[in-house]
Amino acid sequence: MTTIGFIGSGYIGGTVARLAVAAGYDVVVSNSRGPETLKSLVDELGSKARAATATEAAAAGDIVVVSVPFKAYAQLPVAELAGKVVLDTNNYYPQRDGHVEALDTKKTTSAELEQQHLAGARLVKVFNNINFQHLASLPRPAGAPDRSALPIAGDDEAAKKTTTEFLDAIGYDTVDAGPLADSWRQEPGQPVYGPPYGTYENPVGTPANAATIREALAAAQR
Repeated sequence: MTTIGFIGSGYIGGTVARLAVAAGYDVVVSNSRGPETLKSLVDELGSKARAATATEAAAAGDIVVVSVPFKAYAQLPVAELAGKVVLDTNNYYPQRDGHVEALDTKKTTSAELEQQHLAGARLVKVFNNINFQHLASLPRPAGAPDRSALPIAGDDEAAKKTTTEFLDAIGYDTVDAGPLADSWRQEPGQPVYGPPYGTYENPVGTPANAATIREALAAAQR
């Protein structure tokens, strides 16, 4: 069975880990504070989960979910992620991460900067546009009429195929938003960021099918 590694196991990382275990995957979780601080999460996830350092989780994962503040991307382990499909859930928030001129002037995207750092990895932008509570509540079986979709962006077609298969396994359809250069379409402030899945005040969320997500991506303005 495919192992999913996690660098960052907070709201989004922890939620994806729960969905992955429910789908039968093994998971290796990590955070910046050390494996011992993840005991309660591992106990909740059960026998298919273990805690490790970020470097160990990167090495162990066939797919690795990166869910850390954007400002920490330069600390990601490059060698251990080389060749791996890396699912980038990060968002650039200047008020938290500090201003990055190349992003403020829209010369590039946060995903492209992360890909440059992880030169040997195969980065796919995903999970960054949905609230963690909605992410937890909206999975549905394949073919369900109320199944939601998530946008993905990436430069590696094989990596996007692997991501699509993973999303299908955990209960979501996929909409291809294009290359990493177009990942701005699913970033904060764009129509697909948040609202299609309901309001933050409603933790259950609202299903958003592929057509809804495509429409929101098409309405993006930079």
